[in-house]
Amino acid sequence: METTQEFAQEFIVEITTTYPDGTDPAEVTALRAAEAVRAKELAATGNLVRLWRPVGELRSIGLWRATDEDDLRTNVLGTLPLRAWMTFDVTAVRPHPNNPA
Repeated sequence: METTQEFAQEFIVEITTTYPDGTDPAEVTALRAAEAVRAKELAATGNLVRLWRPVGELRSIGLWRATDEDDLRTNVLGTLPLRAWMTFDVTAVRPHPNNPA
């Protein structure tokens, strides 16, 4: 298993997944299962920090870490099994001077 490492940047990423009309439900089920496995792997490496689902919505909002935005898009988000059906809204963030943490 890969170990957690330090990354240069943090990002808030909103992910919306849209399944094409006529997609076989078995394919969706298999890809969602693969997505859960990949999310655990990315959490173990430190790339995926937190993941939320807004109440009543079928999208995700996550705190992600990567070397830079290109690394995030290519080597992290680009490895998600459902990526072909996902859109990503990526915002680079840094701690606020008044962050209570």
